[in-house]
Amino acid sequence: MAGHSKWANIKHRKAAVDKKRGKLWTKIARAIFVAARHGGPSPASNLALRYAIDEARYANMPRDTIERAIKKGSGELGDDYEPVRYEGYGPGGAAFLVDALTNNRTRTATEIRNIFAAHGGNLGPSGCVAYLFESRGEVVLAGPALVEDALLDAALAAGADDVRPLHAPDAPPADRAWAVLTQPAALHAVRDALDAARFPIADARLVMSPTTRVLVRGQAARTLLDLVDALEDNDDVQKVSTNFDIPDDELRALERD
Repeated sequence: MAGHSKWANIKHRKAAVDKKRGKLWTKIARAIFVAARHGGPSPASNLALRYAIDEARYANMPRDTIERAIKKGSGELGDDYEPVRYEGYGPGGAAFLVDALTNNRTRTATEIRNIFAAHGGNLGPSGCVAYLFESRGEVVLAGPALVEDALLDAALAAGADDVRPLHAPDAPPADRAWAVLTQPAALHAVRDALDAARFPIADARLVMSPTTRVLVRGQAARTLLDLVDALEDNDDVQKVSTNFDIPDDELRALERD
């Protein structure tokens, strides 16, 4: 979701996540568990674990919950979860990547297929939409006191590739936000540099960024948002990446419904 439409959609997603924080913490704890089990308990030497811990902190997960997940993954017995990615299409030809952690591939595949079908989409074969996305680091910053030129200078000096506004040109200061884009390997260095410079970081993570986008309106927009919500509500799903854009006026109307 590009440009200012993306920030509107980010806020929509965060509002939904806030209502399901307990489930979100469970999913992040599972990601920490799997990362620790496969790469060890030290985030200094286990990049996947470091990413998962960062995500936990941005979700305000308690420290003791994080530590329990690390200890469980690195030593104690537990379910053997594995990562799996599903690809598919939603209404209007929107592409979807669905990343999950599962201990039963058959169960999860059936559930994801049914969710797509219930919302006018379809689950496709591996590789059907992956070529429409690329892995990027993304640091989201938001705050009325942010100065774009200062952010651009600091981000580029830290090794970022680009800085893009996520708000409408006429957005009030309280609704302004920017995305700092990086190569995956540079995400933490850029994030740490911006944090040290006291820029207000709202989120930082690896994302599957779409290289092409689909504009949707009307009922298709509502159905696509419902599809994302249903996928994210599945216990095994960790992340949903998609390439649809909803115009600001339509998104505001949908939020009022």
